[in-house]
Amino acid sequence: MKTVPRPSRHPVDEVLPAGKLAVYGAQHVLAFYAGAVIVPILLANSIGLSTQQLIHLINADLFTCGIASIIQSVGFWKVGVRLPLLQGVTFTAVSPMIAIGLAAGGGTDGLLVIYGAVLVAGLATFFIAPFFSKLIRFFPPVVTGSVITIIGLALLPVAAGDAVGGAGPTADPTSGKNLAYALGTLGLIVLIQRVFKGFMATVAVLAGLVVGTLVAWAFGDAHFSAVSDAAWVGVTQPFYFGWPKFSIAAIISMVVVMLITAVETTGDVFATGEIVEKRIGKDDIARALRADGLATTIGGVFNSFPYTCFAENVGLVRLTRIRSRWVVAAAGGIMILLGLLPKAGAIVAGIPHPVLGGAALAMFATVAVVGFQTLAKVDFHDHRNVVIVATSVGLAMYVTAQPQVAQAVPGWAEIIFGSGITLGSLTAIGLNILFHHVGKDYGPAVAGQPGDTIRLDQVNKMSREEFVETFASLFQGPRWAVERAWDMRPFIDTHALRRSFQEALFSGSHEEQRQLIEAYPQLGSQFVADGLSGEASLRDQSDKGLTFLADPERDELATITDAYRERFGFPLVISVRDADSFHRIIEQGRERLDNCENQEHAAALLEIAKIAGYRFDDFLSDANPIHSARTRWSSNR
Repeated sequence: MKTVPRPSRHPVDEVLPAGKLAVYGAQHVLAFYAGAVIVPILLANSIGLSTQQLIHLINADLFTCGIASIIQSVGFWKVGVRLPLLQGVTFTAVSPMIAIGLAAGGGTDGLLVIYGAVLVAGLATFFIAPFFSKLIRFFPPVVTGSVITIIGLALLPVAAGDAVGGAGPTADPTSGKNLAYALGTLGLIVLIQRVFKGFMATVAVLAGLVVGTLVAWAFGDAHFSAVSDAAWVGVTQPFYFGWPKFSIAAIISMVVVMLITAVETTGDVFATGEIVEKRIGKDDIARALRADGLATTIGGVFNSFPYTCFAENVGLVRLTRIRSRWVVAAAGGIMILLGLLPKAGAIVAGIPHPVLGGAALAMFATVAVVGFQTLAKVDFHDHRNVVIVATSVGLAMYVTAQPQVAQAVPGWAEIIFGSGITLGSLTAIGLNILFHHVGKDYGPAVAGQPGDTIRLDQVNKMSREEFVETFASLFQGPRWAVERAWDMRPFIDTHALRRSFQEALFSGSHEEQRQLIEAYPQLGSQFVADGLSGEASLRDQSDKGLTFLADPERDELATITDAYRERFGFPLVISVRDADSFHRIIEQGRERLDNCENQEHAAALLEIAKIAGYRFDDFLSDANPIHSARTRWSSNR
């Protein structure tokens, strides 16, 4: 009886050995810890809570973070995206919660109004999740790439703040010791990843944090006195501060925060999907947002705050290349323990800010790299996409660099202008809707000259004859490749149009391909120089000066091309623009004379595909002279 092979398990679902789960999970917790506790610290200081109340808030925060992370990574029913995403309190909620607390009189009274708003906003997020997920078509790569890039760039100042000693009076950018700890930790992480492979390379961040902390302790700069003062066990009780109070204004404010946070969660889910190579659909977004909503509701019960996917740990997944979601589940278990064991939390709190900042620089920057990779899929020949990315990133960096700008806008707008991530994300979404979903979508210019350009929507409406007439010069001679490319309409962008010609070329029969190869002119021939083989061939071969060679070079090239035709029966085809120099063309011709005919048939097709690619770029360049000039200027700087 034939056995049916079992489907291979995706790395995301791989359950690692217990030891590795513990180590990798601890690495996530260490990388996450400072960001986890900063929100309750900021809130408590702002609304006038006592030290004991702050300690309880930190314990409650860690405890609920653990529960939320397990819900998101493990999942149940339609809750949890089942990706390696750690959950933490959203920074977006800090300013609104402080405003709500102060408006309610501060202290415990203000805290209870905050919890009432958090509870309702969490439930609202849970129930609107499937409707929000249907908006996924408004998150193409130009939006998700911009948001992911913004998240990474906007978090870098947080890492830099830790690197110089932390926020407030402890910061000292002029301290050589802080600089040494931060750069030393970063350098050690890089060195470990360069020298080691396998397990050691994957725990580079953890090793950097441990070694950096030990060095700081040896020099008297890491202090653990709080460990002896902390209790062994501290259990967070539901509604510890009292029953929540409900205010319509506070609830509306917090629901708006959660809607904005949903945008950030969507970006984090897409970023993680890119890293772990798992396709993200609308159902995944809905599950992630339900988990956010449920975790936020639990936070309201257990004296914590609104939860979202933590962008900081997205970078760690990329840096370590450990894609198992069970690692994050293990981190969740560790955080629950930390929430129950204040002494353990005090040990983690002893990591010096500069050491943590050095590790964070590497992690946060890798998030931005994921954004760059996503943006590489964007058609930047479409000037609208340039505007979307440039404007959203520019505004995000403006607010990140000058956070006081939030004070210049009305109170209701502070939620947006108080975060570069929020402002940049909403800008990217809004501009994408404006440019790509409002009014007629003409698409990018793909051919023609300024004033008489042919745009993508016109290409999609062309008859076969019009299409062939427009793009026939991409290939020499026979037009069957262009005719078959027409059958692949509609084209969603210039990348799809380019691919259609490549796919058509390699779909031809051996006889059709041979006929096409034979149509290409001899390299360096006078026929090409006189323009008799077409403007495209003249443009190709003039790139390395083949159309005005001196007699010795022309004779040398003719000797090789004649020998090649005699050996294989078709001309030597080389993408001249790919060659480094004339001498490299000569060397390549000589090397290919030793191949068999089938190999040269395939090699000629590859060269034809490259030539067609350059000719397609010429079409785009002629139709978009400003964009092309900008690109050339940037590459030549």
